[in-house]
Amino acid sequence: MQDQLERLPVQAPPATGRPTAAYRLPEPLAELLSRLPPYPASWLFVQGLNRLLAPQLPDDVRRRLEGRSLRLRLLDAGIAFDFEWQGTVFAAERYVGAPDLCIAASVHDLMLLARRQEDPDTLFFSRRLSLEGDTELGLLFKNTLDAIELPPFDLQALGPRRVLAHLRDRGARGG
Repeated sequence: MQDQLERLPVQAPPATGRPTAAYRLPEPLAELLSRLPPYPASWLFVQGLNRLLAPQLPDDVRRRLEGRSLRLRLLDAGIAFDFEWQGTVFAAERYVGAPDLCIAASVHDLMLLARRQEDPDTLFFSRRLSLEGDTELGLLFKNTLDAIELPPFDLQALGPRRVLAHLRDRGARGG
């Protein structure tokens, strides 16, 4: 793997610290999103994670994620979601310090990743995906994305009716 890293061309990071993706959120939308309070936004985000990703996680990944602090930063939206794995679900958190792993990219690049139109390695080595913090946890994130068979990302699965029905069903089951 190290010899592969040495042969890759390295691009200079953007001078502005902004994403280099082909598409960025329009400024008015980014401005609006950046004003969202962190915790309710994280709570909404984990509802989507629990609906789409949590059922796909292998048991060994669940054990290794237990209690680890994670942050997803949407660079062009100016927001971040703090969360962790708690037994059977992701839970929104409020971190004061640095999380164990921070994943950062533009909304567009994360959508490409979720829809399997781009792989994490390509985004990482083109400096459009950043992983900061625990290296082992970063590799777990990358390897898990590569290994799990997710259906193409369906934005309709995150519609208010579907999410509320999922929460209602989960509450009825006691979990």
